[in-house]
Amino acid sequence: MGPSDPDSGKGKSKMSKHVTHGFHLVKGRSNHAMEDYVVAEFKHVDDNELGLFAIFDGHAGHSVPDYLRSHLFDSILKEPDFWTEPAESVKRAYSETDSTILEKSGDLGRGGSTAVTAILINCQKLVVANIGDSRAVLSENGVAIPLSVDHEPTTESDDIKNRGGFVSNFPGDVPRVDGQLAVSRAFGDKSLKIHMTSEPHVTVKVIDDGGEFVILASDGLWKVMSNQEAVDAIRDIKDARAAAKRLTEEALNRKSSDDISCIVVRFH
Repeated sequence: MGPSDPDSGKGKSKMSKHVTHGFHLVKGRSNHAMEDYVVAEFKHVDDNELGLFAIFDGHAGHSVPDYLRSHLFDSILKEPDFWTEPAESVKRAYSETDSTILEKSGDLGRGGSTAVTAILINCQKLVVANIGDSRAVLSENGVAIPLSVDHEPTTESDDIKNRGGFVSNFPGDVPRVDGQLAVSRAFGDKSLKIHMTSEPHVTVKVIDDGGEFVILASDGLWKVMSNQEAVDAIRDIKDARAAAKRLTEEALNRKSSDDISCIVVRFH
């Protein structure tokens, strides 16, 4: 894969030579265009370095995940309390961004997107947020530690019913909000938003000596691999992009038919 290949990439921190990232994307077997979008970059803000990593897994079109890729991190970093209260700032920015997407549904369409975002502050602290079923998993001394929570209709059916919605396996094969959407939280989805939320689960984690790497991936990976299997598969691969590619290849070997996006951030 050449450096100009849009489906693969890598980079490294200027603050710590040990912190590197790599990503790899594979389009699924469906007939529609790729609906996964990725952010993976280091950015300097005043005297601080931020690693910005995200996967947005769209549904019913790609305009919402594309909008998130361009705007969500800017919204988070504009929050006045970001440096002192990162978790609350991320929650506010998710909410404000979703409101904007709903207002722009005439332009962006009625589709939606999951999100998992990770902000690495000065190579020391990780602020992870997610809505939907894209996941973040940390390897700590080889043990998989989930940093996100899958938002699934079955686990949040009470909330959905309290909002006047329902969860049904019909038509189709998996439980869906109002019989339509297989995640219970998402950006966009104007027609379903009355029955669901875009509030993220947020985790703040200090990366200590035991923290080896973090994996961000869309559900095309997690449908066929457990958190621990993913950690085990790449623990010995030092190159972050090669590790991300290895995970996408393993998911394909296990017959995943969905779009598969994966980012690996190595801490040493």
